[in-house]
Amino acid sequence: MTQHRTRLFRAVHYAICLAGGLAVAAPALAQDAQAPAEPASEAKTLDTVSVLGSRRSQRSSDTASISPVDVLPMAQATEEGAQFDLAQSLQYAAPSFNSTRQTGADGADLIDSAALRGLGSDQTLVLVNGKRHHTTALVNLFGARNRGNTGTDLNTIPLMAIDSVEILRDGAAAQYGSDAIAGVMNIALKKRKGCEAVAGWGQYSRGDGENWLASGYCGVGLGTDGVLGITLEYQDRGRSDRSEPKGSPRIIGDSKIRNQTLFLNGEKPLTDNATLYFTAGLQNRDASSAAFAREGIGSEDIPSRNSEAMYPNGFVPFIDGDLEDRFGTVGLRWGMGEWQADLSATYGYNELRYDINHTLNASIANLDLLNGGRGVSASSFDAGGFSFRQNTYNFDVSRYYDTVFHGFNAAFGLERRDERYSIFAGEPGSYIDADGVGVGGNAGSQGFPGFQPSDAGSHERDSWAAYVDLEADFSDRLTTGFALRYEDYSDFGDTLTGKLAAGFRATDTLMLRASASTGFRAPSLQQKYFSSTITDFINGEPVDVVIAPNGGTIANAAGLPLLKDETSKNYTLGLTWSPTANTSFTLDAYRINIDDRIVLSGRFDTSDPTIGAILDSLGVGQAQFFVNSVDTKTEGVDLTFNHEAEWGGGKLGTFVALNVNRTKVTGIHAPPALVGREDVLLSERERLFIEQGAPKSKAVVGFDYSRGAWEGDLKVIYFGAQTLGTFTGTAGGVPNARYEAKTSADVSVTYAFSENTKLTVGGANVFDVKPTRQDPNETDNGHVFDSVQFGLNGAAYFVRLWHRF
Repeated sequence: MTQHRTRLFRAVHYAICLAGGLAVAAPALAQDAQAPAEPASEAKTLDTVSVLGSRRSQRSSDTASISPVDVLPMAQATEEGAQFDLAQSLQYAAPSFNSTRQTGADGADLIDSAALRGLGSDQTLVLVNGKRHHTTALVNLFGARNRGNTGTDLNTIPLMAIDSVEILRDGAAAQYGSDAIAGVMNIALKKRKGCEAVAGWGQYSRGDGENWLASGYCGVGLGTDGVLGITLEYQDRGRSDRSEPKGSPRIIGDSKIRNQTLFLNGEKPLTDNATLYFTAGLQNRDASSAAFAREGIGSEDIPSRNSEAMYPNGFVPFIDGDLEDRFGTVGLRWGMGEWQADLSATYGYNELRYDINHTLNASIANLDLLNGGRGVSASSFDAGGFSFRQNTYNFDVSRYYDTVFHGFNAAFGLERRDERYSIFAGEPGSYIDADGVGVGGNAGSQGFPGFQPSDAGSHERDSWAAYVDLEADFSDRLTTGFALRYEDYSDFGDTLTGKLAAGFRATDTLMLRASASTGFRAPSLQQKYFSSTITDFINGEPVDVVIAPNGGTIANAAGLPLLKDETSKNYTLGLTWSPTANTSFTLDAYRINIDDRIVLSGRFDTSDPTIGAILDSLGVGQAQFFVNSVDTKTEGVDLTFNHEAEWGGGKLGTFVALNVNRTKVTGIHAPPALVGREDVLLSERERLFIEQGAPKSKAVVGFDYSRGAWEGDLKVIYFGAQTLGTFTGTAGGVPNARYEAKTSADVSVTYAFSENTKLTVGGANVFDVKPTRQDPNETDNGHVFDSVQFGLNGAAYFVRLWHRF
């Protein structure tokens, strides 16, 4: 066990050194940490590793990284971690990464969105084995995090399938294209022989949210020189409830999730000079989120949103989602003399369909009552849904010249991407106003009205890109990199981005590094074409809100222009220091200026002089739009420290990481028709969701001690303060929702029965820390606090059993 833990910690240490530009092929070391030594013929393929942020085709152990890259081996999270999915595992390991599980946020409850450096989830590009991963079909409309954003559902990838996660904390649109404003994450999948499995169980200290996990990986040979890795996973997470007061008809907490996932990853040499590689993943997810409760007899909800005959004591509608996610890559790598070429095709598909259960259409129930019936409607409806498909084709070529300067790498390539976004209408009962006037009962399924035929449709676009990427060692101490990328989109035009980076090794242990880049993010098809009428609760009262598509009747009447790309300027300045073989330190400061950022606007109501009459005619109270209306500036600092030492007859590892960031809205661009109403276009409440959707600071301090067959882990996680807006706002005499800084702690103990079997027991948030209490009438989810920082569920306990075959 001690030997195993020593290898694992050394992998982490070298990974941090790599982020500082001081060490070696960390993914290879991470792989070594997770399995017995490979035969020499197999281990040899790991000697040369392409690190995120560089297309250098040759990389030796003394080559520094000129961009800040964290390489996180996932062995310990898979075998011993308190969290059972990727997003939450990274939430408690990487301070620059944020993923807070939402509740009371409709579809956002079903998918955990993730982001870097306090920015939005759609400003972080996710790669799998270096290939662009698709985003979800969902656009987040509610919740305290990532409002108005699309993002990548990291939890479609099982932990057991992952070798390591690389996080490039730097602007990289010039290298990788759209979405890479905040940074890039690359998920490197396992591809080695051998089998392992893990079984896990967890539960919150209040006795709910029971979580079961069964996951297995097996790598088998393809002929004598190929390998195929197969991962199967089943996860079943129960619902939790933190509603107040006790016995309330409301349910607030984790959504119910059942995941069934299969991943394949492998390669097969075809000749001495060509290798076929492939990846395939599919997940089916059944998920259920509890919507706001409707009251029973004696309340104003009867007959407008409830029926006495159906739910005399009130009811909680359930937003049940059927999610399908598909991902696949097939490619060929081959040599052309001194050049290395890579041709690949990647397919991604994400679909979410809604079934609303334990509900009713109050207008149908009211019509039934008027016609002499009991006053009932169906209790479940197919509410429709949406899908997103992305096809990406890449051709990349690179060559390393060891005789030019002290080493020079040239790379260039082409990319073609086709995307389609579709909205499916629900069954008529999910959206119709059956009594025709809406006086007796409101239209649509309570909890989530279905998509209407006017919302439905399919929308496509394509894009082309070409790039050149150069990296040169001008001396033993100075390395520079340059990238230029041109992209042309069929729906909004073209863009040109660039990046310049440099690293200078002042001494053998100290390196200084800096970068400057321009970037962009194309508006997602989801932001351009999403259309729906939803029900929100404001100060406890239901209000129907239309999300009007860009370029549609309402948006055009409001004078909103068509969406265009966001543009950014990124600057990073940092240093790395490794005073001993067992100690490393990195410090990086950054600034990210984003112009024309796409946001979800504030709400225009029926009193608006331009569109108020249109809203009134539609029978809705408010409207929101997606619009390029905001400039922001994000400044921050990332720090990491890692140390390993002999102590008390065992090994003690210490890890410290910190992110401090601040985002400010620096400008609001109102279209001519809305000049003078900037406070509506971007209300204070929406501004605070942009500026403080993530904590201003986050730190992780970890201690890992191993001796003999025993291992103990203590992780302390600090979440900085957040301030979110209220519905009434400060102008109404109600202060904004201030969430004070909080500190959580995870503890676990592992016993290794042998090198191949170990048992871990532990707890997460063991001190049962909660966010600061608020007025539930002023929070976004109607609870005493929103889902911020580490969420609202409190302490949890878990058991894991890992075995290698």
